[in-house]
Amino acid sequence: MALQAPHLGHGVGLRPRHFPRFLEGRPEVDWVEAISENFMGVGGRPLAVLERVRRDIPVVLHGVSLSIGSVDKLDTEYLAQLKDLVERIQPALVSDHLCWGVHRGRYVHDLWPLPFTEEALAHVAGRVAEVQDILGRQLLLENVSSYLTYAESTLTEWEFLAEVAERAECGILLDVNNVHVSARNHGFSAHAFLAGIPPARVGQIHLAGHLDTGNLLLDTHDREVSDEVWALYREAIRRFGPTSTLIEWDEGVPEWERLVEESRKAAGVEREALAARNGERRFVSQPPHPVPLPGGEGSGAP
Repeated sequence: MALQAPHLGHGVGLRPRHFPRFLEGRPEVDWVEAISENFMGVGGRPLAVLERVRRDIPVVLHGVSLSIGSVDKLDTEYLAQLKDLVERIQPALVSDHLCWGVHRGRYVHDLWPLPFTEEALAHVAGRVAEVQDILGRQLLLENVSSYLTYAESTLTEWEFLAEVAERAECGILLDVNNVHVSARNHGFSAHAFLAGIPPARVGQIHLAGHLDTGNLLLDTHDREVSDEVWALYREAIRRFGPTSTLIEWDEGVPEWERLVEESRKAAGVEREALAARNGERRFVSQPPHPVPLPGGEGSGAP
């Protein structure tokens, strides 16, 4: 099944600090992403704001608790609440993380990486297919930042992510910042990661800031996007084409105007990358100009 993912443009996260902006009128962004768990099984002001926003611009639901890689059974109550929210809001996209964070019924409130093995691959692909059947929607899975690896892994992260998407017929939420963070932490090539992801499966991109501790990069979402990540985003757009892009800023959330400025910067970078991509394609597609030989056309006798 082909991925059904519209191009939404450039968006930001829906955070309580900016609720008044959304209630005042249509915001100056193309779309917003809401954390699913903040609106599941609740009413009141948060849900009212989400429904108001949804009337004006597209909404994407992004989860943090699905724990798709866990060996615990899928949480049926969680999925029922998520399905109710999906049916109520009718989001443009639904996503979560390719990770695990539940063990023996206990949620650790973290996004732990998976071992990249054939056994884990089959396990995750089966669970994704089950979740999609329940929701009646395709799911986008996000690559997480990581600070450790498993000795048992036999695949690269990008091979694992790409194969899960193909087997489960789901989409990929490509977090470009997480690619950069994990590449630096583990010593692999971020360019090889992008090259290994099938363009037809990428439905959304995340951009965020990180902290450089000297020894490790930490995915903090508390500052502007770094120059290295902007460069990687340009490369991603040249490979994947126009893709719905979100600025994630979850800690130390700035004033609304600063957040919109960062989103507009992403839109500008995308335009530049697409222009370069289209220019490269035109150059490649044009047939070479004939070079006239001395003495006119033909064998060119002097």
